[in-house]
Amino acid sequence: MATSTRTSKTFTISLPPELAAKAEFLAKRESRTMSELFREAFRNYYGQHVREMLDEAVAYAGTRNPRGYTEADVPRLIQEVRAEVAAEEAVRRLEKAS
Repeated sequence: MATSTRTSKTFTISLPPELAAKAEFLAKRESRTMSELFREAFRNYYGQHVREMLDEAVAYAGTRNPRGYTEADVPRLIQEVRAEVAAEEAVRRLEKAS
């Protein structure tokens, strides 16, 4: 006896009669199975959810750069921070030496 491996998972859902009739109508009109219809519906729902999350991330990221720094500013900013750290270390060494 041959064993087959299922590549999908089965879910059982319940719909109110009105929604079930609409789903059956759409599936029939588009010559799709109910499984195909619900897979497509979930893909669309998930895609919308991901877009909303990305929009939120973009909005949040927009608040994280109030000075409008660009990628071109990065080397200069690194040099400034390193210079500040070096100056602070020099001050600490002088204070210890005194």
